[in-house]
Amino acid sequence: MPRLFRKKPSTLLGIDIAASSVRLVELSRSGACYRLDAYATETLPANAVVEAAIVEVEAVGQALARVWLKAGTRVRSVAVAVSGSAVITKTLEMPAGLSSDDLESQLKLDADQYIPYPLDEMALDFQVLGVSRYHPGRVEVLLAACRKDHVEQLEAALELAGLKAQVVDVQAHALVRCVERLAAHLGGAREQPLVALVDTSNGLTTLRVIGDGQVLYARELLLGARQLTQAGEPSYEFVLEPAELTTQPGGQGLRSDAQVLAQQVSRSLQEFFALGRHGAVEHILLAAEAAAVIGLDRLLEQYLGTPARVANPFAGMALGSGVDAAALAHDAPGLVVACGLALRSFD
Repeated sequence: MPRLFRKKPSTLLGIDIAASSVRLVELSRSGACYRLDAYATETLPANAVVEAAIVEVEAVGQALARVWLKAGTRVRSVAVAVSGSAVITKTLEMPAGLSSDDLESQLKLDADQYIPYPLDEMALDFQVLGVSRYHPGRVEVLLAACRKDHVEQLEAALELAGLKAQVVDVQAHALVRCVERLAAHLGGAREQPLVALVDTSNGLTTLRVIGDGQVLYARELLLGARQLTQAGEPSYEFVLEPAELTTQPGGQGLRSDAQVLAQQVSRSLQEFFALGRHGAVEHILLAAEAAAVIGLDRLLEQYLGTPARVANPFAGMALGSGVDAAALAHDAPGLVVACGLALRSFD
């Protein structure tokens, strides 16, 4: 069975290939303490990556070579991710006690029931999640499938840069891994607090509620970063109380599109709360371009009464001697996926 996830060496670079840039993170660990050894970002040409698929392999490969040189690392083994839109996942129940080979054989026989594409065009892998919550004699198994050509394009771009994919992860899994480490650092009433992640990138805002090692709820919102920052867009200002007013350079007040985004997040979270299946969200984190929307954190706190802050995936970590702390403060919200991938070094 072709594998999405590979056996890994002890150190991996986390590389996030997004639509507009590539982002690299290198971590190390001593005991329970993590250190950010290096990071770098590099802009991609327009349309080099379209709808999470690499279109211009050479352009992406060149950007990867530049970001690797910029980071100043010697590590060439990497963890990369395919986006949720390119991946099909299904949680299945299988008999407990099967060996890894037996599980693979059984899943290969059953996969065509769950994958709506020819299996010879797909890269497949699986992971045992644990004992079934409802049937103690069975285990829950996560089956993941991605088109082979999608993975092959990733590998080809990395090869041009002299890098090798040792792990091909699912983007949502990388987000969960990073956010749960950050949530543990933030603390809360629960051992694993629920966190709402507002991630705005490439013109799209996605709200995810993360807890118990998974994405419990996800919703794409209508307002994205391009609408929030596009030059020449009509500016409909709204009024806050004087003590609450935040001004941008030039003295302009908060724009109404930031308020609209806050309202969309608030309504989606109210929908999640209405499901009544989980406890309350204890933290709201703003990632990527959402972190740059002035006043969005305060608006969310006003609407929901829940602490909201800019996501810093490196909170509580030491910094390597070559890391510029001031630059990192600006770049950190966009490095959540890359950090989550780099954390695969310690699985």
